[in-house]
Amino acid sequence: MLKLEDIKKNAAISGIEPGHVVRVVTTEPVGDNALTVYYKTADGKLLERMLFRSDELKLSLAEAGRPWAFDASGEEFKLAAEAYRINLAHLFDPMMAVHTSNVEPLPHQITAVYESMLPRQPLRYVLADDPGAGKTIMAGLFIRELLMRADAKRILIVAPGSLVEQWQDEMFEKFGLSFTLFSREQVEQSRGGNPFDDIDLMVARVDQLSRNEDHQEKLRLSHWDLIVVDEAHKLSASYFGNKVNKTKRFQLGELLGSITRHFLLMTATPHNGKEEDFQLFMSLLDSDRFYGKFRDGAHKVDVTDLMRRTVKEEMLRFDGTKLFPDRRAITANYKLSDPEAALYTAVTDYVKEEMNRADKLDGQRKGNVGFALTSLQRRLASSPEAIYQSLKRRCNKLKRRVEEEKLRNRGQTLAEALNVNDVSEDFWESADTMSPDDYEDFEEAVVDQATAAQTIQELEAEIIILEALEEQAKQVVHSGQDRKWDELSNLLQSPTMREESGRQRKLIIFTEHRDTLNYLAIKIRGLIGNEEAVTMIHGGIKREERRKVQELFRNDPATRVLLATDAAGEGVNLQNANLMVNYDLPWNPNRLEQRFGRIHRIGQTEVCHLWNMVAAETREGDVFQRLFEKLEVEREALGGRVFDILGEVFDDKSLKDLLIEAIRYGEDPEVRSRLLRKIEGALDTAHLENIIKRNALCEEVMSTERLFAVKEEMEKAEARKLQPYFIRSFFNQAFQQLGGELRPREQGRYEITHVPANIRERDRQITGRDRRNADAVLRRYERVCFEKQFVRVIERVGAPMASLMHPGHPLMQSVTDLVLEQHRNKLKQGAVLVDPSDMGITPKVMFIIDHSVREGADPAHVVSRRMQFVEIDPQGNTINAGWAPHLDMESISKADLALIQDVFGAPWLNGTDAQNLEQVALAHASTHLVPEHFDEVRNRREKNVDKTLAAVHERLVKEINYWSDRYIKLQDDIAAGKDVRLSLENVRRTIDDLTARRESREKELLAMRHVISATPIVAGGALVIPAGLLAQRAGEPESIAGWTADADARARVEWAAMNAVMAAERALGHEVIDVSAQKCGWDVTSLPKAIEGKLPPSRHIEVKGRVKGSSTVTVTRNEILYGLNQQDKFILAIVIVDGESHEGPFYITKPFTQEPDWAVTSINLDLDQLLARAVSAGESL
Repeated sequence: MLKLEDIKKNAAISGIEPGHVVRVVTTEPVGDNALTVYYKTADGKLLERMLFRSDELKLSLAEAGRPWAFDASGEEFKLAAEAYRINLAHLFDPMMAVHTSNVEPLPHQITAVYESMLPRQPLRYVLADDPGAGKTIMAGLFIRELLMRADAKRILIVAPGSLVEQWQDEMFEKFGLSFTLFSREQVEQSRGGNPFDDIDLMVARVDQLSRNEDHQEKLRLSHWDLIVVDEAHKLSASYFGNKVNKTKRFQLGELLGSITRHFLLMTATPHNGKEEDFQLFMSLLDSDRFYGKFRDGAHKVDVTDLMRRTVKEEMLRFDGTKLFPDRRAITANYKLSDPEAALYTAVTDYVKEEMNRADKLDGQRKGNVGFALTSLQRRLASSPEAIYQSLKRRCNKLKRRVEEEKLRNRGQTLAEALNVNDVSEDFWESADTMSPDDYEDFEEAVVDQATAAQTIQELEAEIIILEALEEQAKQVVHSGQDRKWDELSNLLQSPTMREESGRQRKLIIFTEHRDTLNYLAIKIRGLIGNEEAVTMIHGGIKREERRKVQELFRNDPATRVLLATDAAGEGVNLQNANLMVNYDLPWNPNRLEQRFGRIHRIGQTEVCHLWNMVAAETREGDVFQRLFEKLEVEREALGGRVFDILGEVFDDKSLKDLLIEAIRYGEDPEVRSRLLRKIEGALDTAHLENIIKRNALCEEVMSTERLFAVKEEMEKAEARKLQPYFIRSFFNQAFQQLGGELRPREQGRYEITHVPANIRERDRQITGRDRRNADAVLRRYERVCFEKQFVRVIERVGAPMASLMHPGHPLMQSVTDLVLEQHRNKLKQGAVLVDPSDMGITPKVMFIIDHSVREGADPAHVVSRRMQFVEIDPQGNTINAGWAPHLDMESISKADLALIQDVFGAPWLNGTDAQNLEQVALAHASTHLVPEHFDEVRNRREKNVDKTLAAVHERLVKEINYWSDRYIKLQDDIAAGKDVRLSLENVRRTIDDLTARRESREKELLAMRHVISATPIVAGGALVIPAGLLAQRAGEPESIAGWTADADARARVEWAAMNAVMAAERALGHEVIDVSAQKCGWDVTSLPKAIEGKLPPSRHIEVKGRVKGSSTVTVTRNEILYGLNQQDKFILAIVIVDGESHEGPFYITKPFTQEPDWAVTSINLDLDQLLARAVSAGESL
């Protein structure tokens, strides 16, 4: 019992918070029978509560369990400290997402996520890296990091229809995230009527949202933490005079930007050549900064803080070599046979004639007919089979139509029979907006039915022409004359296409039409003589089947040729082949780059060859011939970058329009030469250089120094990573304590047959922001693993996938939360731990310090958080104790505890001195950790905000000035009696709106600039007894036990050993860096020189100095786990020191083979056995 009058400042009291000891900050009496107490909990929260006389019975001064009594169980303290660390995993493992995802990221991906994106809070950004750079992986890593940090819970990915399934697959396979595909059924089945509120991780089709106002209304009522838009250039708008013409997709982009905190746009082509359109696109990220029309000279913008672009040709691997090999395009010309040429002329004349008739139509119908006729022309170029089948289908459909019309007897005018839902705003973009099978069906329907005929008589006349063309095509097919196939057949049999053994090399052939696809499959199977040699992907193939075909082509030696249509070209990664043929040429140059990107992507090691098949003496052939000739000239001048910008070169007239013009007016020599000049101009060196320069405004270039810095950061994170060893070790121990059991199955995989109810129940209690995974904890897990390579068993087909246990996994989170609840107070109570690697005799106290930087406007929101372990000796000296020193220490035994009872009586651990200990630790943090952390966050925030503030101010002030000038001019014109189109009132209102907008945005930005430092808190502490002190107290002689009271002598041995290793590495010509003070898991980083432009792996050396005559080397648990994490990079170096001289260094590579059990904190290795395995510095290379 504790009287209210006895509750004083700084008292440690039990009974105020259930199960916790709190520290009183101050008290205020309220009359005689009540007292308001302001107190701090163990996790640093400042709370208040009114106590009454009736509470006195429950209150007591904390004796056992009081802060720093150091009487908690050592094992429970270590478990709680590790749970605390894993709960804040991202503070200890800065690249947590990399270590818990099924990806091996590259330097440009690491810098994108960890330098460009994560530090920006909130993120409004354009990721504009080239195709094939792995933007999906960057987005996935970013999503994973936000989820791990509990900085995001609700994430929406918006992508074109043809890519949504690929996003869903990649997020699951690479990052273990289950995204739900948005569909109409969800709207109908939604409990609350709004599926956007029900589902936290969602993928949606861009046009499904942009064309449906109901969906948009529901979307407007939802709020998201992150929205990612893929192929974001499709959210375009343009100016028509001074008026903005916003597409439905652009309006969707504006809506998405308004309902999310983080907004990430992904596109390889953010700039279409028109600065005003680009600035409209950027206004999706910040409408104030890009307000109003771009006025040349007045509005120059710097977008480096909103966007980054890495060009394929600049991307490097970690060893400094280029990531992508060269690519070459070769034109394979063929000349049509006489029957083919006659058919070409006849069909082209028909197409031309019908196009002229279509010009007289209006609106959608004119578009339908134009699209149908160009598709017909492309089928003519594809193969005799494709044009024959298309003409036959069209003829039959139109005949049926005539019969229907006659039956209905509707009069003389034909209605448009086509009814196709979900067609894009721009008819020609349907291939990008629809799913592959929908697009192929849609194209088929349009080609078969769309006609310019307006009466039954006109339709019948068209059918007569079609019947003649069909007959002509049939004769060409039956004649067996197909010069294009002959050319491909010769190419397939050429030495280039054969391996040394004579076997066909793996090859991808792209065609535009399924008829040609089937025709080629029969022909190539016949040529190779093996049915299994050819496999196909087209729009009609379902997702699962498509995956199988991909796997077959990648891994089955019998499968040599893959035939694919464009509809399936997106999202298929086939870098195991390096040869490709464009049997049909796409009319959209972006498609050329996209197709090339199927093989020219990360993982490709060979030079990529592409053959483009061009028919000489045809109208389209002439255009393509000139295009490829010019492309080759520019490739010589500018390198492979010309392929990256192909989609951007035709800015005033698209390639499609040039080809249509060639078909319609190609016989006119003047038109022909004008078209060829246009292509020359589009691929002019100066024009291409301008595009490259324009793209380089925010280009990321990786210098050798920067590459090294990224590599070093990555390696430090790699050594400290919690996955898999620290996580497995903790989970094993904690899960067992909570009544669970982990049974080993296949290598690296385990089974959990039963998850105890208390763990399953806990999952429901972790809610809101702290919940890092939307999935529930299951009753049993068929397979779990801790290392990402064991998620799948490659050699066993059909083996179940294992669930990767990591800090964000729901089961892991429940276990961590329960351990923290049970043992958190032990952290403040403190325990006695023994440091087996310290042979000194000075006890120390170790504290865990936690510091946060918060938003000034919203202190509940943490911007950044850091943790540090600090060690204090009896004199009050403090040092950084490393990343997880508690794991290297063991719980003290009862017998050893009896030997050091006098330490507890020391003045520095008692009375006011003991309270001061915490203040000393906080003073250390306030001098080192806090200012450094706070300045870093504040400077970064201020730099970002100031840049935005200046840009917003400049843009809006210029607009205000522009309209103010207009206002004065209008007043003068009215006074002079002139007729004016703009009303003075409207201009005045525009100026007032802009002024109000500027003031409110500046106020908002200034609030964002303000971040505050929270007071650091001491989360836990332990009294650390060196093994040397126990040896001394136990009466073991100094010479045998190795303990020494002389700290300087120990330091001299360590210094001599470090110097010996560093000298040996320098003698090998390596650059040497002493990293021992950084506590990163090793003592010396040694960087070998590049060999033939390739950087060899760094060498991470852990140095152990031993006095001559020693028989063991002690390695701590952390050193073993850091060594296992780094594998080949880690070297243990031993130096035997004898006075002023030394022997060695002796190098042991891969010194550790398995992780120690949880209870093992250090291992004594036999020095003689180690030296028997050792090699010299030179031999260790």
